[in-house]
Amino acid sequence: MAAISGDMTAPPGLSGARGASRHATARPARMAATSRAGLFAWVPVCLAAGIALWFALPVAPDRWHWITAGALAGLCLAIGRMALPWAERGRIGWSLADALRTGATGLLLVVAGFGLIGMRSALVAAPVMEWRYYGPVEGRVVEIDRSARDRIRLTLDRVVLHDTAPDRTPAKVRLSLMDNTDPLPPLGQRVMLTGHLGPPPAPASPGSFDFRWLAWFEGLGGVGYTRTPIMTVEPAQGGIWAMHRARMAVSQAIRDGIGGQEGAVASALMTGDRSGIAEATNEVMRASNLYHIISISGLHMSMLAGFVYTALRMALVLGQGLGAPLPQGVHKVAALGALLASAAYLWLSGGGVATERAFVMVAVMLLAIMADRRAISLRTIALAATIILIYSPEAVTQPGFQMSFAATVALILSAGPWSRVSPHVPFWLRPVAMLLVSSLVASIATSPLAAAHFNRMAQYGLLANLLVVPVMGALVMPAGVIGALLAPVGLAGPALWVMGLGTKWMLWVAEWIAGLGGSVTALPLPPGPVIPLMCFGATLAVLCWGGGLRIRRLGPGALGFLAGVAMLVASAAIWITADRPLLLIAPEGEAVGLMTPQGRAASKPSGGAFIIGTWLQEDGDIASQEESAARPAWGGDRRDRMASLPGGWQVWHFTGKGAADRAPAACRPQRIVVVSEKLPTGAEWTCVMLDLGRLRKTGAVVVGMGADGPVLHGVNDLLRSPG
Repeated sequence: MAAISGDMTAPPGLSGARGASRHATARPARMAATSRAGLFAWVPVCLAAGIALWFALPVAPDRWHWITAGALAGLCLAIGRMALPWAERGRIGWSLADALRTGATGLLLVVAGFGLIGMRSALVAAPVMEWRYYGPVEGRVVEIDRSARDRIRLTLDRVVLHDTAPDRTPAKVRLSLMDNTDPLPPLGQRVMLTGHLGPPPAPASPGSFDFRWLAWFEGLGGVGYTRTPIMTVEPAQGGIWAMHRARMAVSQAIRDGIGGQEGAVASALMTGDRSGIAEATNEVMRASNLYHIISISGLHMSMLAGFVYTALRMALVLGQGLGAPLPQGVHKVAALGALLASAAYLWLSGGGVATERAFVMVAVMLLAIMADRRAISLRTIALAATIILIYSPEAVTQPGFQMSFAATVALILSAGPWSRVSPHVPFWLRPVAMLLVSSLVASIATSPLAAAHFNRMAQYGLLANLLVVPVMGALVMPAGVIGALLAPVGLAGPALWVMGLGTKWMLWVAEWIAGLGGSVTALPLPPGPVIPLMCFGATLAVLCWGGGLRIRRLGPGALGFLAGVAMLVASAAIWITADRPLLLIAPEGEAVGLMTPQGRAASKPSGGAFIIGTWLQEDGDIASQEESAARPAWGGDRRDRMASLPGGWQVWHFTGKGAADRAPAACRPQRIVVVSEKLPTGAEWTCVMLDLGRLRKTGAVVVGMGADGPVLHGVNDLLRSPG
């Protein structure tokens, strides 16, 4: 690690004052930003680049990819080992030797990131359903949550399916409860039900969110629903599941103690259990840009750790003042207490990916305090990011990872200016002012990423966060800690009342902001390169910024900064100039959407609601499916729809019972015929025929018009599937 420490004064192989002096005089000055943060700040960047390269490959890596990666790693090691001996012998200059070692180390880290994600994918590999299943499903309940359609979902492991060999049975399946009114089973209980299962769904269109990747890394091999009662096969197990049931009992106690959606939100903030939050509440939180508060992340973990650390330190200092025999390093004792409290919060919250990531970040900062190091620095954040990328490399593609680190880095960069301004703020206003400034900085840093990932921008989201986040830090999280301490003696009521006031304020602000005119602006889906360019461009600009650019002498730092800015400009240009597809066809043939001057026109006012809703959202269109279907484009019977395309082409859409019987008569040259049922195989068609059988192979289809007619691409032809 010496090559990336940023603290070397002499290269390995040169000992004594002579070597150190010679190297110090010959070594060129490093970039200002990296000398401040150290070259270690580049370690997670290089790892992330290798991970992103693995995801960007159009095909799954084969042995030749791995042979090439191994050869490249060996070359990097050789260059890093030989660069300094070459410089000692006078074959190359010290500046070139330094550059070779640094470049070889960075490239080696890129290869390491590529290997990490490949190894991670192999470790989580599990069977994925490639067929439709209806029948008995048996398994152990490991998670209970709520879907976007406001339905309770059960995730089962140790799955048994009728007439399905164990080597083809998914490790986990998830089922939505359609008509269930019975009490939910406790975690760890083995249950049986009758369900419909299928493979994790492919994207609604090329470029859409690919749920298959998320399911792959979660070990989720099948999703579906059930309408039958849930039967108990074995009672709930003890051990770790008893702890999870205790967590759910705490969640229920918080909901009962506060009541309503305020209690459900408070429960989610403290235990991670969001099953009590209605979808209407989720929607107003999204529209006001407050939805991130419901998900336990760095915001909650840092607030809790900060409160515990501050409270313990003040109590210990007070004890010292009163003459108590306490050690001198009370700040280290307070940091240890905050670390233990954060670990307890991690368990209480259920230990989701975002919460684990937040715990790692906070733990690194608290350990830095205990080791007499700076707790808040780019080095600290780099260490936390490196740890996360090692044990969960797929996190680099997730919005939570990107937004958490964007906000944290922005807050670190704003710490210097704030330290110069804060002495001029009255001391009694500083805590509130600090919360307001941090909310402003974090919102500015994360807004572009949130807009790119979720295709919406909450116009008044900054105002909502300024009104809510200080209340979260001053009331809700401290009350949660105090309530947890008082609960064993039955005195948590007042603390829950305070928490309820805070969450009630949060919901009131969310509803008020969401009700303002133009509170949400829909944005079109950015093309694939936009988010990587945005993330790596911003990272490059931050790490290479040295407090100013010397135009007369463009050094590596200035060139890196300008390259980062160019990447940011390129991401914005690609996003702004991108065109949405002319025609989109759903993966089961249940819906077709045609782009018109008024926006995308859906072929049907009902059916395929999720797919059509996704298309409209990705178009940056706030219309409902009914409004979309009412746009002038389609004609014909409600089951047999027809629309005109440029160049004299037509698209016909057949749905409902008997669609396969009606569709062949419409097959003529210069027509695209979409059928929601299977047609006999082996037939030759004079049209472009897309029946259910073909669509299940291609996935959703995007159609554009070329010089020679329509150009069709299926999702499965354009995207690489997991595994």
